[in-house]
Amino acid sequence: MSDSFLSEIELYYSDAIEGTKTIVLSREESHHLTKVMRHNTGDEIYVTDGKGNIYRTVIFDISKREVKTEIKQIYSYPDKFKNITFCLPRLKNAERFEAALEKSIELGITNFIVFESKRTVARGEKLNRWNKIALAAMKQSLRSWKPVVGYAENLHEISFNGEIIIFEQKGNDTLTEYLNNNYDSNKNYFFIFGPEGGFESSEIEAFENASLLKLTENRLRSETAVIAAAALLATLIR
Repeated sequence: MSDSFLSEIELYYSDAIEGTKTIVLSREESHHLTKVMRHNTGDEIYVTDGKGNIYRTVIFDISKREVKTEIKQIYSYPDKFKNITFCLPRLKNAERFEAALEKSIELGITNFIVFESKRTVARGEKLNRWNKIALAAMKQSLRSWKPVVGYAENLHEISFNGEIIIFEQKGNDTLTEYLNNNYDSNKNYFFIFGPEGGFESSEIEAFENASLLKLTENRLRSETAVIAAAALLATLIR
């Protein structure tokens, strides 16, 4: 079967894979499956484990708390952006921030660290909500790798074990030029996006070896920059 079937399915998620035969759906997923989508025993559904696999399965047991399905076929996919982490600032406008997170996941990004900036107005922890948004975006876009959203109080709390790219309008090269000339799939990359008011000099002066890049000649909102970078990666990295 070609991957064209992906455009015609609804995808469910479960990390409860029992051996090589059975998948157990959570109470929440089971409720959506049976009460909203009205599936019954014998129906064929597709489930991802969030680890690169999509399972074609058939429902064989429905109870009040869970649904069990039998695995019929497995399709496995690589995470082509596993070496890329998006470091996102908390934005004052939560709706715009969540849209940037959602759309970049739809475009294939799977690793995120949200940090507080000195010029970030909004404060507070919403990690559970962000990971729920990430999971929903993965299923909606029919992807098989579960995104991971982490949190840091500031940039200096992040352990950078790879190339650091900071998006600044004063950057000399564009992301497109950088990827075409320097990208190595065996290296880790950390893409740092600035908050609404930009970075304070003290926040980035420690990253003297970072590459300063721009996305376009025009100034972009923070959330637009995140989505634009994800779209470029999806286009340029095959």
